[in-house]
Amino acid sequence: QVQLVESGGGLVQAGGSLRLSCVASGRPSNSSTMAWFRQAPGKEREFVAAISWGLASSFYADSVKGRFTISRDNAKNTVYLQMNSLKPTDTAAYYCAGRTLSFYSGRQYSADTYASWGQGTQVTVSS
Repeated sequence: QVQLVESGGGLVQAGGSLRLSCVASGRPSNSSTMAWFRQAPGKEREFVAAISWGLASSFYADSVKGRFTISRDNAKNTVYLQMNSLKPTDTAAYYCAGRTLSFYSGRQYSADTYASWGQGTQVTVSS
């Protein structure tokens, strides 16, 4: 399994921006899927965004569509989550996840299809 390490979290005011990074220990295969999930205190882990490593197709949760952008840099084995127009409801621990299952197999939003997880990075948005 690939090891994932997130960074970039922090405290930001509502309306601000942050960029999260997730570095993989090895290069994911072109057919693999990388994703971001988040979990707020007392709530279940929820899907945020996913990207296909090869073709960079992407998929977003409705709650972040138009505000967040997922991308990847093949040369750096890194996935990013650019978060703009942040809201207090975006406050959560953000987790990077990876799976060997192709993005085009569907269920990109399902946490149980991902085998590799990072340790998480905290994002706090103040009002």
